[in-house]
Amino acid sequence: MKGIQGVFVLLLLIAGIFYAVAGETGSEQAISNIEKLLKTKEVSIETKISPKQFDSIIEGEIYNWIGKNSNKLIEILGEPVRKDMSSYGYTWWVYTNMEDEYIQFGISNDNLISTVFATGNNLSTEPVLIGQTYEEVDRHFKFNNEISFSTYRFELTEDDVKLRPLSQIDDNTFIQFYFDSFTDKLSSIRVLSGDVLLAQKPYEIFYRGKLPETPILSEDDWKEIEKGMEQQIFDITNVIRSRFEKDSLAWDDPVSQVAFGHSKDMAINNYFSHYSLDGKGLKERLNDSEIFYHSAGENIAAQYTDGPAAVEGWLNSEEHRDAMLKDEYTHLGVGVYQYYYTQNFLRILSEQ
Repeated sequence: MKGIQGVFVLLLLIAGIFYAVAGETGSEQAISNIEKLLKTKEVSIETKISPKQFDSIIEGEIYNWIGKNSNKLIEILGEPVRKDMSSYGYTWWVYTNMEDEYIQFGISNDNLISTVFATGNNLSTEPVLIGQTYEEVDRHFKFNNEISFSTYRFELTEDDVKLRPLSQIDDNTFIQFYFDSFTDKLSSIRVLSGDVLLAQKPYEIFYRGKLPETPILSEDDWKEIEKGMEQQIFDITNVIRSRFEKDSLAWDDPVSQVAFGHSKDMAINNYFSHYSLDGKGLKERLNDSEIFYHSAGENIAAQYTDGPAAVEGWLNSEEHRDAMLKDEYTHLGVGVYQYYYTQNFLRILSEQ
């Protein structure tokens, strides 16, 4: 029996890779409207984790955390900054040291760590280091285009092996590496148990028997999941901007609502474009919401497994990358509807 990962993005379905689209628009607004900019709400994340604490949690191989009880995290790090529900049956516990180091631990219903996502500028995940070259990491893990375990076999495309290779650590532990193809360096890592890997199905899969059942999610569940992914995308985007010595972006609630509306519209009406079916683009959507700005840009993506995967996908596409790393942008709104993702970047002029 052959199972293939759900839906791929737009015209690249046959190629079997994910794709996202970026665009940019500008608008000149009267200076007399500048006071309306005060509607913008800035959100900052409280620093709760010291560099020393991060060092203690990742000392040795980070994949050794799979299967450990969540009480161990509480012992070392205390309570997480946030707990974000996921669509795969576990809850993300988010720990961050502002924009330098960022880790999410997926905690299963039986309080065990089933997955970890980690990125940052100074994050050491033995035996590799965020920022190491592809060749250096490959030397440790020997990337292949096929991974087999139990009655399952994952087959990776050439792009998979180049951008997000998979390595098996033991019978039930796997590491997915996200590389920045523009620098040829490791951007982030994801450690997964076998059950999580099978639930996410990030690669083409062949199997005998059956796959794990997908959690049944209510509308309220999805609202909670979407809010968590929006914040994760915001956090990780700022981590990446910090990596390239760019200023952090401020969270913007009204712009996030615009982004959410576009993600939802694409999902419900089954299209993938910067332009809605009535022909409206980002400029019109922002104007309809009376959002005033100097310049704006948009990234969209669909059918990535979650928010962190979508950000790494944008990083590896030139136009999306340019939007994420653009110097002039000051604010970011993120809107997620199920597996549709939208980032709206704005340059908002401060009152002189």
